[in-house]
Amino acid sequence: MAEHMTSQRRIVLVTGPSGAGRSTAIHVLEDLGFEAIDNLPMGLLSRLLDSPDDNRPMALGIDVRNRDFSTIGFIELIEKLGRMADVDLTTLYLDCSDEVLLRRFSETRRRHPVAANASPETGVRQEKELLLPIREVADTLIDTTSLNIHQLRAEVEHWFAPKDGRHLAVSIESFSYKRGLPRGLDMVFDCRFLANPYWRPELRAEDGRNPDVATYIQSDANYAAFFDRVVELLIQLLPAFRAEGKAHLSVAFGCTGGQHRSVAMAEAVAKALAEAGQQVSIRHREMERRSVNERPD
Repeated sequence: MAEHMTSQRRIVLVTGPSGAGRSTAIHVLEDLGFEAIDNLPMGLLSRLLDSPDDNRPMALGIDVRNRDFSTIGFIELIEKLGRMADVDLTTLYLDCSDEVLLRRFSETRRRHPVAANASPETGVRQEKELLLPIREVADTLIDTTSLNIHQLRAEVEHWFAPKDGRHLAVSIESFSYKRGLPRGLDMVFDCRFLANPYWRPELRAEDGRNPDVATYIQSDANYAAFFDRVVELLIQLLPAFRAEGKAHLSVAFGCTGGQHRSVAMAEAVAKALAEAGQQVSIRHREMERRSVNERPD
């Protein structure tokens, strides 16, 4: 099994809104030994993979500037590469707040590629709406809003630099079962049996990051045993996954609305794994979707 895993070619698809740091991330990956190609037309990827190579890892920058870019086409590309036994695929999404993106465009005085004849505000809004479905299926999300170029380099290295050939990054996520399972998950835990804060009026509008919500969920008689066993299972399995050459592991917690129970469990498990020395990132898909949808026009 380990021999098969190491024969896979690692491919990182790098995307995100203009100005979020995608080019910088590609340059960092190139410095890490990846064969880097920016602004690659999606239609040429199959030909590129069929050509003779030395099995070096590849970092491919794909964004709205590509002449054959489409949201559906990008997602189909992710699905196609994900089905290939000889490919170890990661989709890296660089994101940033609207305010910072607008400031960056103002500083460079560049036109926005999505709306060259309109205001940068229009371009930022339209591009984020176009990329939202890709953001939701991305394996790794880096928010560059508060990062300088050196901090972004460190973050990319944190996720993609090899460490003794046994690097394993763990992504902990929460999601809503009403929207279906996110793509690309390795392990899923259902939290819908836990006490639901939705039925408490004072907690309904909050989410699982709120201490009162977390305390209410933890008061469920089933919580402690569930939490302990999940953490114990992950700590037991992570070294085995690492030994098999796996580069990243995606673990998700789901509940009905993706707001309370799954968020609280994801936060608690991510904290426990980080305290145990694991490399962990966390994202809340439903919270991210609401944040984007609530953005003012």
